[in-house]
Amino acid sequence: MCNLYRQRSGPQAILDLSRAIRSDVGNMEPRDIYPDYAAPIVRTGTDGVRELALARWGMPSSKKALLDAATKRADKLRAKGKDVDFPKLLELEPDSGTTNVRNTSSAHWRPWLKPENRCLVPFDAFSEPGRDAEGRYRPVWFELDQTQYEPLAFFAGIYVRDWTCVRKIKTGMETCDLFAFLTTEPSEPVKSVHPKAMPVILTEPDEIEAWMTAPWEIVKELQRPLPDGALVVI
Repeated sequence: MCNLYRQRSGPQAILDLSRAIRSDVGNMEPRDIYPDYAAPIVRTGTDGVRELALARWGMPSSKKALLDAATKRADKLRAKGKDVDFPKLLELEPDSGTTNVRNTSSAHWRPWLKPENRCLVPFDAFSEPGRDAEGRYRPVWFELDQTQYEPLAFFAGIYVRDWTCVRKIKTGMETCDLFAFLTTEPSEPVKSVHPKAMPVILTEPDEIEAWMTAPWEIVKELQRPLPDGALVVI
């Protein structure tokens, strides 16, 4: 699961590659992006204009996941002898979000696979969890092989606008724009580090345009890994 990526490119480079018309992000400093951080995405605005905007990384989790989490929390409170208003507890159950989307046949994700909910997530490098010789965790970073590709590319993303939920208990109910990106089976060299999945990456202008405009029956074929060797370890 990719839960850390790097975004170095400036707004103009992102606008040019995505064919977006406007930017609402101001000046962007190079940054590492972690879950629930605000990050740039390219989306179709409410007026139909393609735009560069900010959203928080992590789409809404499924109702079942939130129900299970709230049930566990309620059981712990009852074990301590406390009264539980379960509907209120469920309403306020924190949802830090789902960063990676694999099962696009799920009823939870299908409503957000339409073109109006698709987005492009710009990145220059991403990491997967690895281990050093002593077995300690260390992120392994990947970028496109720049003898074949430009450094900037896009994850195939989905987003939702004005979603109201509790992201963190201390901040309570919030309304914000959220995004995540699709994953697929990995190719090398990612597979040797993380054999379960890698992000879906769009590198070609026609792929980018299709992802933003075409019906799902066409673009679902884009949920596939890059060829072996398209990425290199930094």
